[in-house]
Amino acid sequence: MPKGPISQFIEKHYLHFNSAALVDAAKGYETHLTKGGKMMITLAGAMSTAELGKSLAEMIRAGKVDIITCTGANLEEDIMNLVAHSHYKRVPHYRDLSPDDEWDLLEHGYNRVTDTCIPEEEAFRRIQKHIFKQWKAANDAGESFFPHEFMYKLLRSKDLEPNYEIDVKDSWMLAACERNLPIIVPGWEDSTMGNIFASYCLKGELNPRTMRSGIEYMTWLANWYIENSKGQGVGFFQIGGGIAGDFPICVVPMLYQDMGMHDIPFWAYFCQISDSTTSYGSYSGAVPNEKITWGKLSKETPKFIVESDATIVAPLIFAYLLGW
Repeated sequence: MPKGPISQFIEKHYLHFNSAALVDAAKGYETHLTKGGKMMITLAGAMSTAELGKSLAEMIRAGKVDIITCTGANLEEDIMNLVAHSHYKRVPHYRDLSPDDEWDLLEHGYNRVTDTCIPEEEAFRRIQKHIFKQWKAANDAGESFFPHEFMYKLLRSKDLEPNYEIDVKDSWMLAACERNLPIIVPGWEDSTMGNIFASYCLKGELNPRTMRSGIEYMTWLANWYIENSKGQGVGFFQIGGGIAGDFPICVVPMLYQDMGMHDIPFWAYFCQISDSTTSYGSYSGAVPNEKITWGKLSKETPKFIVESDATIVAPLIFAYLLGW
């Protein structure tokens, strides 16, 4: 099908430097899918609070994403935006805030993420009330689930539906839930819901074993990768850095080096969007070629890096892939 006006604009004007890398990465992603490959997207930073769901949800519905790895913050913050959007507070002058200004936001129940403040009561506590019921039911039944599975249970329960404040088509978690898309959430304990879960364990109301661990996520991912890397293989589209990217990409060297599976394919495509630069051992700023030395990518893997703001770049690449 012919490309839409956004894609046409990109192809006409994005011809050099980071803009050209954006186009090359988008076309490489498209080629990988056209040949029958699968794709993992990893989400770091505050992509859900940045409302990436407006384009990512459509990517999921269109079958252009096969698995997601994200931080616990991104897992929960898409649902927070879903149920508390009208209560968010934008602070466009955030660079001018004093410590007193920041303290005032805290006292009024606002947790700031750059220029956007998440409301404590309407977002965190509203979800807490309902997710605890899912945790408690599993705990009392002696069952255990992954963090994303509990979130899927919450969405499928319809408990939050009366509080929806945005168009449901703009929630990537709802889209993922509808497809039962696999989600890997390393370091979930670092999230707000992870902290809340830990507090219930400290109070003796929940058992830590009710929540499946990061090691179990890695072993689950290993089995998924073995099954899905056949043929054209699995691509890796990394938004930001950190654990969301570092954790899943290591499944390949683990299988090759530690499991002795010397025929396991490398990642078949790689793109990273990041404004981090290579300095002082920074993983987030490492260029793709460094990953060759770690057994993650091969010499032949198509590699792209767009050194820019992911909140600008990712929606444009997704728009191109969707033909907008």
